Parts: sequence; C-alpha cells; structure tokens
Amino acid sequence: MLPRTSSIWQRDSHPTASGKPGAVHSDGKEQFDQVMTAVRASPELVALGKDGRDQERFTSRDMIAVEARLERSAGALAARDGHGIADRQRDAAIGAAQGRGLVLSAEQRDALDHITGRKGLASVVGYAGSGKSAMLGVAREAWERQGYQVRGAALSGIAAENLEGGSGIQSRTLASLEHAWGQGREQLGPRDVLVVDEAGMIGSRQMERVLSQARDAGAKVVMIGDPEQLQAIEAGAAFRSVTERHGAAEITEIRRQREDWQRDATRALATGRTGEAIHAYDGKGMVHAADTREQARGELVDGWDRQRQAEPGKSRIILTHTNAEVRELNEEARGRLRATGDLGDDVTFSADRGTRAFARGDRLMFLRNERSLGVKNGTLGTIEQVSAEGMKVRLDSGARVAFDAKDYAAVDHGYAATFHKAQGVTVDHAHVLATPGMDRHSAYVGMSRHRDDVQLHYGRDDFADQRQLVRAMSRDRGKDMAGDYARPEQDQARAFADRREIRFPELARQVAEKVRDKARGMFAGFRPKPTSEKTTSPERIAADRPLAPSQARAIERYGRAAADIGRMREKGLPVLAHQEQALAKAGDALDQVRPNGARDLASAIERDPQLARAAAEGNTGGAAKAMEVERQVRIDPEKRAGRFVEQWQDMKAARASMERAGDRAGAEKLGKRMESIAGGLHRDPQLESALKRHAPELALNMERGRSIGQELAQSVGQGRDRDRGMSR
Repeated sequence: MLPRTSSIWQRDSHPTASGKPGAVHSDGKEQFDQVMTAVRASPELVALGKDGRDQERFTSRDMIAVEARLERSAGALAARDGHGIADRQRDAAIGAAQGRGLVLSAEQRDALDHITGRKGLASVVGYAGSGKSAMLGVAREAWERQGYQVRGAALSGIAAENLEGGSGIQSRTLASLEHAWGQGREQLGPRDVLVVDEAGMIGSRQMERVLSQARDAGAKVVMIGDPEQLQAIEAGAAFRSVTERHGAAEITEIRRQREDWQRDATRALATGRTGEAIHAYDGKGMVHAADTREQARGELVDGWDRQRQAEPGKSRIILTHTNAEVRELNEEARGRLRATGDLGDDVTFSADRGTRAFARGDRLMFLRNERSLGVKNGTLGTIEQVSAEGMKVRLDSGARVAFDAKDYAAVDHGYAATFHKAQGVTVDHAHVLATPGMDRHSAYVGMSRHRDDVQLHYGRDDFADQRQLVRAMSRDRGKDMAGDYARPEQDQARAFADRREIRFPELARQVAEKVRDKARGMFAGFRPKPTSEKTTSPERIAADRPLAPSQARAIERYGRAAADIGRMREKGLPVLAHQEQALAKAGDALDQVRPNGARDLASAIERDPQLARAAAEGNTGGAAKAMEVERQVRIDPEKRAGRFVEQWQDMKAARASMERAGDRAGAEKLGKRMESIAGGLHRDPQLESALKRHAPELALNMERGRSIGQELAQSVGQGRDRDRGMSR
C-alpha cells in the first residue's frame, strides 16, 4: 500500500552518504529498490508524470477519489445562494466595531463583504498579521444579528484558541468537532456558519469530510488561511485548491508589526522572498551567527533573558523546528530564571513526555486539549503552585485552572515552542533558532509572530554563512494535489495554464504578460538550452573576473525580484503591482552599476530561469557570466547572427513538431510569429548583413534583390501553404 501521509508521492533521487540515489529514507539501496518494485506493482498506484524539479510523481486511486469528492462538495457549497446578510446588519456590526476603536481597512472591508455574502462557501487568504481575526469578529457580530449561529474550528487546539480569542467565535479543534458529529451531537444546520481558521494546514481527506458534512447539512463554510504558511501535515493542499477554483478575498496589508520595514519584510516572507527579509533584519542587527549551534542557542537565551528582565510586561516566545531543540532551549531558559531567583523550589512531576522539574514561576505549555479545564494543545500559562500531585496555573488569557497529575499530565515547559505550535500566535518579541530542517514556510511563520522585533540565531556548523542560511530558509516545500497534474494524454503545461486562466481575471493575466514581455526580446517564449562556455573566449575571461560587491548586490536584488515574479507565473497567480515595481527598481539599480545590465540579465534569465533563483540566494557568479555572454551578443553582430540562427532553427523544429502532432492552430500561430520576426530584421541592418553569411544554415537560396528577411518570410509562407495543401 502507498503511505497515507501524502497525496503525491515522489521517488527521492537525492544521494545518500554512500552516493547511492534513492536510499535516503531506507536501509540502503537494495531495500529501497525492493520497496520501489512493490509499490510500482500496486494496482493502487497512479503515475502523474514529472514535476517542475523533474521528479516522478505518483498518487493513489483513493486520493484521486478523495479529491474528486472534495471538488464536488466545494462546488455544491459555492453554488448555493442563501446565506446573505442584510446591509443594515452588516453596517450595524461595522459601526459597533468603530465604537470600540476598530476601523477596518479597505481590504478587510472587502473581505467582510465577501464572507458575509450569499454564497455557501467563502474564503479569505491573508498574510500573517494582516488582521484576519479582527475582521472575523465584525463578521461574527453581523451573522449573529442576522440570526445565524457561528462556530469556529481549526486543526490545532492553539489555533482554535487564537481564533476564539481574536474574534469571539466559540471554537474547537476539527478532530473534536468530527468526533461529536460521529456521535450524533452538535450537528450543523442551515442556520449555521462554520469558520475554519488556518485552513492551509488541513489535509485533503479531512477537508473533504468537513465540506461534505456542511454541504449535506445546508450550512455555510468560511475558510481563512494562508497557503504559504505551514503546510498540511496530512496529504494534499486542499485550501489552495479550493481557493484557486472558487476564488477568495485577499488581505495583504500587514498590521501586526509596528514598523513599516518589518511589515515589508513580512510581505517578502509571504511572497517567497525569504532572502530579502533576512537581509532586512540583518541590516538592523537582528541576525546573529555563532560558531556552533550550541553557542547560538546560548546566545539566543542570553538575549531572551536580558529582554525578559528589561521589559517584564512584554510577551515573548522562543521558536525552533524540532521538539528536541525545544527541550534544550527550555532547559537553558529555566537556568536563567533559576539564576535570577525567579523560580521556586523544583518539584519532580511525572509528565506524559517524561519526568520534569517544575517550580512556581515556570512557564507551562499544555499539550492536549481538555475541555473540562478549558485548555488546548499549545495553551500557555504560568505555574502558581505545584506539587507531585498536581498544579495550579494562571493561563495567559487570565483564567486560572487546577488539575491533578493523575487526571492530566500532558504538560511541558513553555519557554520555547515549535513553529507548528506557534502559527497564529502573536507576541511582542520572538527569538528564532534556525536549524537545517527549516524551509520558507516555517521561516515565514517564525519570523512573523512579533510586534516589535525578532532575533534570528544560527550556528556556522549548520550554515557556513548567511547565504547557506538563506538557501535553506528559502526552500519551497509547498504541497500539491493530484489534480495539479494533467492526465498523461494531455499536455501538462497547457492544462496547468488553462486551469489558472479560467480562475483569475483577464486583467491579472495581462499584467503578468506585461511583466513577462519586459524581460523578453524578439524570441519571446523560446528557451533554448543555456549557451555552453568551454572556451577561453574574451567574454569568458571577462566574466571570470571577480565581481565588485556593488554589482553582486545589484544582481542578487534583481534575481530576487525576477524569481518572485517567476514563482507567481509558475503558480498561475497574478503578478502584483509591488512585484512589478520591485523588478523595475532592481533594474534601475543594476543599470547604475553596469550599463544595460538589466537588459542583459533579463535576456539571460529568459534563456535559463534558474539563474534568477541562484542569484536570489546570493550565487551571482553564474548570472554574471551569462550577462557577459548576452552583452557580447548585443554588441557583436556576428554573435547576434549566430543566436538568431540557433533560435530560428528551434522555432522551425517546434513548428514541425506541432504539425506532426496535428496542432495546426499552434503551427499557424508560430508561423505568423516567425514571419513577423523576419519582417522586423530591417530594423537591425548589422544583423541583417551578418545573416547573409548564414544563408546556407537557414536553408535559403538568396535571390538577387531580395533581403534576408524577405527570404525568411517567404520560406515560412511556403511551408504554411504546403501544410494547407496537405490538409485539404
């Protein structure tokens, strides 16, 4: 059987320490190959093709069925039209919020209008700290004024607690809600609105069950989340899939951070520009390197302790990737409190995770939902009294709870937490220990929890320098769906584009094309293999010279902006105005340190898109070499002619392939494009003259009095006429 933890499975081709690919998560290559053979023989296995990293992708028939049910349930909910709010009720809720000092932004107001509309399904995608919960509080009041019952749910207990605290919507975990439904209790009805928070963390199977339950009950579902934050632990990317198909309101204005530059950094994290955010915090002295992780851990806790003593009224949290690191950080933090006399006498307590020493004044984290206590997995508090038999704890919410060890022992020290425990949390100060397991999603969560500042620490035994740190924290591990892949008989790239163009406004597509066209020359849309440079040509020698720091920074900045836009286009998302502006500003900065640099780098990236991502991570050498190649092509007519011949032959081959495949419309479109290119050659007399020496390579018999452009155009037209004749 296929593992049930992933809707899309891929063969791991990364080498092991022994250099044998595919055996990373097995007991060697032989065992891995045996498992692969068994899996491939399973009738449940469905091959999907290759992903953007050229990895084979598979799924199961069961997961395809789950996604089909999910799509039907979401579609049925979205098609319903009976859960609207009267304008007077919405306006009254908005007025009441203003009376409390809460004024919604334009984006929050648009999101409010969207979710309180008539449809049975509505979604909001909001950046971390963008005020989603505040907007939901106003929506709750409007729904209740209209006579609806509003319920909240989230995957984790702490997320449910944060939803309830931020919006006033009574909330619980999805697991407990599903359990109640299974017992015939707390059933949904037509007058219910179910608000699902942190929806991006919910797997496809659970999302399908919840939406199907709501559909059958006639309830309305409102989903809130951010697909770029922590990914679902279980299979699939259900929230992203639903929002792509049925749309969502967006809230992109950051409100959590108090300083503009930090809000910009959070926006960079939300859009995959992790390196830009880290560089911004580094410029303010908030990124700290130590020789080892152990030393970094100690320096982090030292800074946390100084801040704790200087600002005792402020909230703070320590964040990292693994539970093992959390325990180490908890022990070091306790040591600081013990040294300053802020803890009482230690008491040995038998907790579920093992024996722990607790004392009066200790920070405590609850690790299991318990309705009788009013605590959830992730709830934080401070111990007021402790013995081996039980505790009394003042929760951060202000409530006080008491419990016996025999009844509840799912507790641990609460100074540090994993990123998964922290999604949805807001504090004044955050302290992050970076380790190799991080990616762009955990980086986004960890570095966006704070209002005032975040301190990022790492050890050079994990990351040799900040470039490696950025590279690790920029890794995209976003989950996908079987439905993201075309069926084997379809053209996957075309199917992907068709799905996205259906779901997004035409204007957004035009904006994306406008940005794309700025970086393209006359051969837009064609990406031949990057030029191989094995000679010691003058341009190669020039490219090998060390880059000036100002040029390296400008290339890295342009790479970040171009990679950002590239990711949006790959996902079929509209390119945002600030991304266009970032690319334009980066181009201007590059041109200042290297004339025509932006033009050359854009051309190089068009030929090899990987250059943008490498440059964004600080590896600017490849981009610099490619820029020099493009500069030589730009200034040397003979090299430009060689490039023209190469790309013209590629277009001829592509057109012939379309004709063989029966894609006459595509071949006709490409033929017209080739004619247009040929007709434009007269605008570059030097190129036109150089091309005459390449007539044999272009399969042309030059006639006296005819230009090379006319000959090329005629050859294209003759080929099209022959095709038409064959099709009659």
